[in-house]
Amino acid sequence: MQNNSAVLLESDTNELEIVEFRVDECDEQGNVIPCYYGVNVAKVREIIRLPHLWKVLNGHPAIPGMIKLRDKVITVVDLSVMLNKRVNDLQAERVIVLEFNRLIVAVLVHSVSRIYRISWEQVEPPVKTASSTQVTGLVKMEDRIILVLDFEKIVGELYREYSMGDDIHLLDAESSGKIDRSKINVLVADDSPFIRNTMCNTLRAAGYHVIEAENGEEAWEIIQVKQQQARLKQTALLDELALLITDIEMPKMDGLHLTSRIKKDDVLKELPVVIFSSLASDDNIRKWQALGASGILTKPDLPKLVELTDQLVSR
Repeated sequence: MQNNSAVLLESDTNELEIVEFRVDECDEQGNVIPCYYGVNVAKVREIIRLPHLWKVLNGHPAIPGMIKLRDKVITVVDLSVMLNKRVNDLQAERVIVLEFNRLIVAVLVHSVSRIYRISWEQVEPPVKTASSTQVTGLVKMEDRIILVLDFEKIVGELYREYSMGDDIHLLDAESSGKIDRSKINVLVADDSPFIRNTMCNTLRAAGYHVIEAENGEEAWEIIQVKQQQARLKQTALLDELALLITDIEMPKMDGLHLTSRIKKDDVLKELPVVIFSSLASDDNIRKWQALGASGILTKPDLPKLVELTDQLVSR
């Protein structure tokens, strides 16, 4: 899994691999309703049978305990609780160990099916409802729908230190008095409303004019419009759009494919691109910089969001 996912994270194939798993529920009559979910293989360290579970005193209801895996103690999250499932006597048999945002966490699931390699074009944005906030995309298979979960948000609901709350808004909006931010357009592309709103609100609070895109395809369309506007006005592209901040994992078009398209265009290649991703390991950072990224951000780096933006738009 690691080799395949590494290839996808350094290329512009616009593909991903997802691990399909089930967290089932029961109806009022006790009948089992199969429910299918997915997670990007790039986040998965390993999949194991549930080992001995060490209980946690006075813990969150969704944290049944901890496991010890090769001398590392890992917190276990019960997804059935986080997803508000009625499970009756259903027992979780598998643990998926995940790593993202420099965090390792294990999630309890009922079963793991298989790995699918698909195009991001096959991943559709979820219908916007109150219950869809934990889902970033859906994949339509022949006989079922796989919901791709937003594990960053799920974990953020459990641990404040891994959430993206109002604390990052407490930035020094006057950190660069030489820049008139109100005249600078910044495009933020992220499929998670939770993450996108946090970044956009932070940049707006600092004075930037922010444009939002829900996926890479929408961002690409906005960039092309800005390129056309610059051509008609006979102005520089950066006068119309000074910076792109993009997630990697997005429906329709991922951030790597979007970055590659920009950097292959003779005019657009001058547009600075910042990649925001929970997958920003040291190895991936080197690959993304080679692809043309001007900067890399992950959740622990978000207090530097305005500072990094100031640096890139003032070059």
